[in-house]
Amino acid sequence: MLYTIYMNLLSINNLAKIGREKPLFTGVTFGIQEGEKAALIGRNGTGKSTLLNTIAGVLQPDEGTVVINKEAGVSFLPQNPIFNAEDTIRAHIFKSDSPKLHIIREYEELCEQLGGENAGKLQKRYDEVMLKMDQMDLWNYESQISSILSTLGISDMTRKMGTLSGGMIKKVALAQVLVEDTKLLLLDEPTNHLDITTITWLQNYLHDTKRSVLMVTHDRYFLDAVCNNIYELARNKLKLYVGNYSEYLDKKTIEAEIEENTERRIESVLRFEREWLLRGPCARGTKIKARIQRDEQLINREKFQADKGFTFEVKGKRLGGKVLELHNISKNYPKGYLSQEDSVISKNFTPVINGFSYKFTKGQKIGIFGDNGSGKSTLLNIITGQLQPDSGEIDVGVNTKFGYYTQNPYFKDTSLTVLEYIKETAEHMTLNSGGKDVSASKFLEEFGFEGKIQHSMVSTLSGGEKKRLFLVRLLLENPNFLILDEPTNDFDIFTMNILEQFLMNYQGCLLLVSHDRYFMDKTVDSLFILENDGNISGFVGKCSEYIELREEQQKEERNKKGEVSPSLQPAALRQAQGPQSSATLSAGSNAARNACSESPKKQKLSFKEQKEFEQLDAEIPALEAEQKELEPLMASSDFAELQKASTRYNEIVKLLEEKYPRWEELAERT
Repeated sequence: MLYTIYMNLLSINNLAKIGREKPLFTGVTFGIQEGEKAALIGRNGTGKSTLLNTIAGVLQPDEGTVVINKEAGVSFLPQNPIFNAEDTIRAHIFKSDSPKLHIIREYEELCEQLGGENAGKLQKRYDEVMLKMDQMDLWNYESQISSILSTLGISDMTRKMGTLSGGMIKKVALAQVLVEDTKLLLLDEPTNHLDITTITWLQNYLHDTKRSVLMVTHDRYFLDAVCNNIYELARNKLKLYVGNYSEYLDKKTIEAEIEENTERRIESVLRFEREWLLRGPCARGTKIKARIQRDEQLINREKFQADKGFTFEVKGKRLGGKVLELHNISKNYPKGYLSQEDSVISKNFTPVINGFSYKFTKGQKIGIFGDNGSGKSTLLNIITGQLQPDSGEIDVGVNTKFGYYTQNPYFKDTSLTVLEYIKETAEHMTLNSGGKDVSASKFLEEFGFEGKIQHSMVSTLSGGEKKRLFLVRLLLENPNFLILDEPTNDFDIFTMNILEQFLMNYQGCLLLVSHDRYFMDKTVDSLFILENDGNISGFVGKCSEYIELREEQQKEERNKKGEVSPSLQPAALRQAQGPQSSATLSAGSNAARNACSESPKKQKLSFKEQKEFEQLDAEIPALEAEQKELEPLMASSDFAELQKASTRYNEIVKLLEEKYPRWEELAERT
């Protein structure tokens, strides 16, 4: 029997870290194997990001060791990326010790420069770098990088990091991690600031890649699709659950049942033992002493604590007959406009919202679906009066009271403590329809604000904590029309469950922008689809149903156009490509290479390229013929013959996937 030996990439031994008030985690010991895809989950404040930062070497542990395999290399995506504001996007992405990335970076820079005035002087160096690319077999690697950048919407590689929006900075940081030549990825909330389309692409990339992954994320579909191990950080300890997130939930349910049964059995034993102890047994005998010690251990044991269910409702003002009406709303931005931080001055305008009309009715729960830059936040700002439309009218009902959660909330007085800030809205909250009240302090605990932090000034909170606090207060102000723009970025899975339950039982109207597909599926029942031309269409159903429908439509369109099926494209490119075609490369790569090919010297194939083309022209038919000969053997009953044929067949598939696109590229220039 053959056994696969996997390389150990990461070894953690007896790791400990002290937090603000108490230990975050102690005695953490585990490892990551080659090909393993694992996630860290736990409540806010348990130390997930701290553990990831400690493994990455950003923080030093108070105890224990972290050992990373030197042959593996590690790439770390922090929750808040660090960068030099003066660096260009290219300089930031290619900041690596990898010789491969240095060569590719120089190649791309030369491609851009060859289109300029000094093309003749640079030609010799360009040829030298081309030779290195050939010798190190970097063409497929360069294509992967280009496709990753294109999918993430990174086109102008010359822009400085200091000019980018927060969302774009996160994308550039993600690109930097994905293009590095390492075997272990440490990712802290990789889906934050990404649109649903890009998240789906990243999910597929991480699922298919051979690289190992250890990540923190609250995206439950993402966890299910990518991870084969779940590490839960709770009560200062780390515990492994083999399987994806759904399997973790099943195991937690069984674990809770076993623990509850064990607790009942121990309590039953202790009832009898307490009576015996109260009778004052003589403690002279060794057996009696041992029995007393055992009873004391049972009494002082750490008792099982099941996750407490927490639900609450607020009684908002009743909506009137008219809720909200939009009449022919339009908004245009200059071409090239990305966000309020990234405006581009231009005389040409493009529609973000084009003649949109809609009448909201009581109880509607609508999600807004669109790629980054499609106008989701713009629509919300127009509805709430934060932004004026270029044309059209907004008619708000008399009884309609908006509760608007923005991605960058404003605090009027940051000198208040967390508890004082909440108490300005309410001293007590109604948890459920039973009418049970809970104090403001207890309510804050359920949303991750425990202990001394309640008495800290709002100004001392992190950006994520401020956003979470703002949302808690917003929910308590009893709005009857909730408008939420990415409310889940700073919530753990357990707190998100609380918010989901609230929104599912919410009696008012809900308009939601979220990149979390699971959250969208649970809380909304229809969608506004923001198209690239500014039009807004409707879809009745869940977000996941719309994504599935759109994928089917895109597949049909590809078939009609006769495009190559993704299964016939190189595996590396299939992993790297997103919703765009794999041929759509970044401006710093393929567009630059095309600029080189448009010069007189690059119109025809070089001597070496001609030889490569002739070789491919002979190799591909031979491999296809061999592949056809192997197909009958794939059904063989002889295990040894079947294994041999299967191995060779897979080798041929991989070779063809690598050779087809290169042959096509060269054939276009013959």
